[in-house]
Amino acid sequence: MKIIGLYSGKLTNIGKKRSPTGIYKQSMPQVSVDESGIIGDIQADKRFHGGPEKALHQYALSSYEKIIKRYPLLHQQANSGMIGENLSVTDMNEHNVCIGDIYKVGSAILQVSSPRMPCWKIDAKFKQPDLHQFINQHRLNGWYYRVLQAGDMTLNDEFILQQRPNTDVTVDTLLKVIDAEVERQLLELVSNAIGLDPEWQHRLQQKYPLS
Repeated sequence: MKIIGLYSGKLTNIGKKRSPTGIYKQSMPQVSVDESGIIGDIQADKRFHGGPEKALHQYALSSYEKIIKRYPLLHQQANSGMIGENLSVTDMNEHNVCIGDIYKVGSAILQVSSPRMPCWKIDAKFKQPDLHQFINQHRLNGWYYRVLQAGDMTLNDEFILQQRPNTDVTVDTLLKVIDAEVERQLLELVSNAIGLDPEWQHRLQQKYPLS
C-alpha cells in the first residue's frame, strides 16, 4: 500500500450559487499534516468536511473504476484527486479498511475515523446530476482520518498498519449500518467501535436507540 497521490486545495467556488468549496485539489509531491489535516489545504464547510475528526480524506482507486464503468463519458475526469480527496493509495478500499485502523505514513500517524458522505458538489464538478447518489448507493464513499501524530508524507511512502482494533468493522460495514436496518448485535458492534467519530456514534444511537 503506497501513496500515489497527495492533494491539497485552495478556496474556490462551485455551482450556480458560487458556493465556497475546497473540492478542487492540486497534486503535491510532499505534504505536512497536523491535527487539522494537510497544512495549507482548505475545507470550505467544516460541518461536513474537515476538523480533527475529518482531517484527511482518502478515496479508493477501485471506486474510480466503478464510476467509469457506470459513466463511460467521465473516463477522462474520473481520476485520482478529482473527488476532492487528499490521499490516493494502492490496494485500499472500503472492504479492507476498518474503522479505528492506525497507520504509520512517513513520519505521521493516522487513524480511520468515519466514511465520507458525498454531496451535490461532486455532481456539480463532474456535471453529472446523480453521481453522488450513485457513489452513496454503491458505498464508494471513501473515508476520513484523524491525525494522531503530525508529520510529513511523500509520494511512494508506504501505509503501514500499526493497529486494527475493530477487525469486523470495515468502512463498508459501517456504511451498511448507516443505510439499512440491521440486527442489534451488529449495531452495537459498529456503534462501539474503537476510534469511530463520536458524531457517528451519537447518530447511530439516535437512529437505533440501544435502550
